[in-house]
Amino acid sequence: MTSVPPNMSTPEPTVNGVHDSASNGRPSFNKLDTDIIIVGGGFGGIYGMYKFRKLGMKVNLIEAGAAFGGTWFWNRYPGARVDSETPYYCLSIPEVYRDWNFSERFPDHVELREYFKHADKALDLSKDTYFNTIIVGATYDSDSGKWKIRSADGETATCTYLVMATGSSYKTHSPDFKNMPQYKGLIVHSARYPSNLDVTGKRICVIGSGATGLQIVQTLAREDCEVTACIRTPNLSLPIRQRALTIEEQEMNKNFYQSWLHAAKGSKSGFPYDPAPKGYFESTPEERQDWWELLWKRGGFSFMGGNYMEMIFNKDANREIYKFWVEKTRQRVKNVEKRDIVAPLEQPHWFGTKRPSLERDYYEMIDRDNVKLVSLKRNPIDHFTETGIRFGGEASFDADFDVVILATGYDAITGSLLDAGIVGKDGISLNERWKKGISTHLGLTIPENPNLFMVYSPQAPTALANGPPLIEIQVDWIAAALEAMQEQHIKSITPDPAAAQKWRERIQEVCNLTLYPETDSWWNGGNVPGKLKEPMLYMEGVDTYNSVITAALKNWEGFQVVKA
Repeated sequence: MTSVPPNMSTPEPTVNGVHDSASNGRPSFNKLDTDIIIVGGGFGGIYGMYKFRKLGMKVNLIEAGAAFGGTWFWNRYPGARVDSETPYYCLSIPEVYRDWNFSERFPDHVELREYFKHADKALDLSKDTYFNTIIVGATYDSDSGKWKIRSADGETATCTYLVMATGSSYKTHSPDFKNMPQYKGLIVHSARYPSNLDVTGKRICVIGSGATGLQIVQTLAREDCEVTACIRTPNLSLPIRQRALTIEEQEMNKNFYQSWLHAAKGSKSGFPYDPAPKGYFESTPEERQDWWELLWKRGGFSFMGGNYMEMIFNKDANREIYKFWVEKTRQRVKNVEKRDIVAPLEQPHWFGTKRPSLERDYYEMIDRDNVKLVSLKRNPIDHFTETGIRFGGEASFDADFDVVILATGYDAITGSLLDAGIVGKDGISLNERWKKGISTHLGLTIPENPNLFMVYSPQAPTALANGPPLIEIQVDWIAAALEAMQEQHIKSITPDPAAAQKWRERIQEVCNLTLYPETDSWWNGGNVPGKLKEPMLYMEGVDTYNSVITAALKNWEGFQVVKA
């Protein structure tokens, strides 16, 4: 949004409180000169520090928040929960998982922060980390062969290698609705949800129907408040099938964790789902129905990850899959008007081309009397008023709210990178370089940016994959590259622009074979007005991606190599 209303909640979580740049006996950030700086303290940052330390390098990490956790440090809204299941949403580091057990198949945000706190302690990470530090500049200096980093506080540091582990979901997106500053109630972005917000007796408006909006509505519906959910596009969500986990079963399963997590890296999605026994068109209607029923009962992303591959290529197959979904879902919503909004008979978009969410009892909760639904296609938000929102359309109306929650997501995948102020050796900023489209080689490196690497990044599987396995694949590649550079006395590697163009064309060609281009989503930038809509994800699967990037290391294919 162009301006932040004075009543907009600001980032609240501070946990450790103090700026860490000069604490615990570490040198001040302003004097830091190190081998590697990692930006971001989520899975990518933690695993990166773990791997790069093993190379004997001096590694420091910079994190905007006050503790490790990445997106889970910031996301504290009601019902916040991961949709990747245990044990696949964890690091494959024995020192971390051997003394840790989750309480549920799909852990919530509180337990995930405890997991990151445990990982910090197990790996002794904080001693080399600068918390509460936001990077606003990173410029490559050709004379010294180093990156010069600048924080929002004006501090500077230098490093030989820069690893951007900023993830896909940090820079929030808040729509700039008309007259928003005039509203006298409280506006909250879901990723900056204040811990002291009491919703008792309040009128709550939730704008957005992605995973966050769904989880908030599903949770607040149980509270003593009125909830209005504003839905432009229905979320084709799947049953989570949540269950408690015992310590005994997890301890027993740890005998197999390495095998299971290795299998995840060899799968298409980062989950080792069994594929459909036969192709869609080789299966009879009865066989398809039986397979879908089985996937539905398993819960989680089984219905996505284990479904027929034809789902994302063939419209007829996709329509049949949606038909199965809508029949399963409509029977759960008793209110006819609400049913037609969240599970319309007319397919709103191709199934699987937007990220589906997982729900516990969302469809039952929206049936409650204290929950209202507004179809933004029928009644779009016209403007904010002092007391609420004017909804337009043929039957326009005003609604008063005490709190408006923006569950409107992120400037995803590229936003955090573009905000870091990255400037390459040619003096061109990343914002200018990517103005006409993303340019990377392997989704790991950027032309004209020597020794800069990315994790959970654009033009990689990223949002189409379970995070931790993909992140480990990428970090392992970076570690292997750094080790090879040391052995071969290489000063820097920079991707060749022609190789980056070839990589971009490959991603576009594969995307054009699918149904993805026909749907606007945060996967292609279609959720942010003014953002260039383009394929941002590698769609050939985690397994193929791993093979391709590994092959590129053998002879530095696609890279400009400068010897020391």
